[in-house]
Amino acid sequence: MLTKAQKQTAITEGVSDLKTSQSIVFADFTGIPNSDLRALRITLKEKGAKFQVIKKRLLKIILKEVGVDYDPTEFDAQAGSIISQNPIFDMASSIQKFSKDLSKSKKIFKILGAIDLQTKKAITKEEFERIAKLPTREILLAQIAIVLQMPMQKLAIALNSRKEQLTNTQ
Repeated sequence: MLTKAQKQTAITEGVSDLKTSQSIVFADFTGIPNSDLRALRITLKEKGAKFQVIKKRLLKIILKEVGVDYDPTEFDAQAGSIISQNPIFDMASSIQKFSKDLSKSKKIFKILGAIDLQTKKAITKEEFERIAKLPTREILLAQIAIVLQMPMQKLAIALNSRKEQLTNTQ
């Protein structure tokens, strides 16, 4: 059991973490071995995020101090917090992949919900799953570039073909 001073320290650290973060994801990690959680922490660190276990009552206080109206005590299971300096879509696919990899070995890592700290909007687990399925920013930019390039490429082919027709008739 935490002392009052330890709880106050946890709240202070949590508030400072959330003030500099853009998103937080809640996940049930019941039954997940420590080795797998260590692998998740390494993956998240590369993405600018971290996995923490904060008591739900303390987390409720932290969220309230940051200005977010969300009650993590509604979760029945243990809730680990994945706090990210980046928007939620930057890490969603990594978390979803980790969850799917664990499900192959009959271990369940469930996403319980999330919060976009910039807009202070709660995100359901269904919305999180849809976000996780989206392609990365780099892939989307490449797709846009291809779409924008296609009309010019087709025009160049048409002009080249017309030029060849004119040279063949002369």
